[in-house]
Amino acid sequence: MKKECLGEFIGTFTLVLFGCGTVGTAVLFNTFSSLFEVALLWGFGVMMAIFVSRKLSQAHLNPAVSVAMVLSSKLEKRKLFPYIGSQFLGAFVASILLFEMFGSAIEQFEAANNLVRGGIGSEKTAMMFGEFFPNPGYVDKVSINWIQAFFLEALGTFMLLLVIFNVSDNVKNNDLPPVLIGITITILICLIAPFTQAGFNPARDFGPRLFSYFAGWNKIAIPNFEVILVYVIGPITGSMLSALIYNLV
Repeated sequence: MKKECLGEFIGTFTLVLFGCGTVGTAVLFNTFSSLFEVALLWGFGVMMAIFVSRKLSQAHLNPAVSVAMVLSSKLEKRKLFPYIGSQFLGAFVASILLFEMFGSAIEQFEAANNLVRGGIGSEKTAMMFGEFFPNPGYVDKVSINWIQAFFLEALGTFMLLLVIFNVSDNVKNNDLPPVLIGITITILICLIAPFTQAGFNPARDFGPRLFSYFAGWNKIAIPNFEVILVYVIGPITGSMLSALIYNLV
C-alpha cells in the first residue's frame, strides 16, 4: 500500500506541477497565444504523470477516477481513501513549490495590474491554483451559473472516464493508454475551459485551492460552497455515472 500511495502522490504532484505551472506562465507572462497551447501542455502533463507513477500504483491521480474504479471493481475499497489522501497531498505539495517558483512574478503581476491579493479581481492570479467559473480569462465572453458549471464538470469527467475504461480494457499496447488519455484531456480542456477552467479532478482543484487560501487569497480562493459542489462533487458525480454505464454495458 505504501508503494501505491507513493505512486499516487508522485503522479498527482507531477500533474499539478506541469498543469498548474502552465496556467501560471500563461497568466503571469502571457506565454501562449491560444487556449489550445495550454490544453496541449496539460495533456502532456497528464501523460507524463501517468508514465512516472504507473509502475507504483494504478496511476489514477484523481479521486473521481478512484471512486469510479471502486464502483467498477477495479480498485479494492480499502485502498480508496489512501489513494485519495495521497492525491490531495501530492497536489498540495506541488502548489507549495509553484508558489515558491512564481512568488515574485505574482507580486509583480499584482502590482502592475493594481490587484490586492485576496481582494476583488485577484481571481486572475488565484486561477493558477484553484479554478473559477466563469474562467477569469473569459469573463467578458461567458456567463455561467453554478448549476451549469456543475453539469460541465460532471460531463467532462464522465467523458474522461469513458475513455479511461475503454482504453484500459481494449488497448493492448501498454504505452498507448497514457497518450490517449492525454489527448482526451486536451480536447476536453479546449471545449470546457472557457466556462469552468476544466478541472475534472477534485485533488487537482482543492489541493491547490486550499493552499492558495492560506497563501493570502483567503475568501477569493474559497468564496462559497458552490465551488466545492462544482469542482469536487461535480467530477465525482460524472465519474460515478460513467462507472454505472460501464458496469451495465
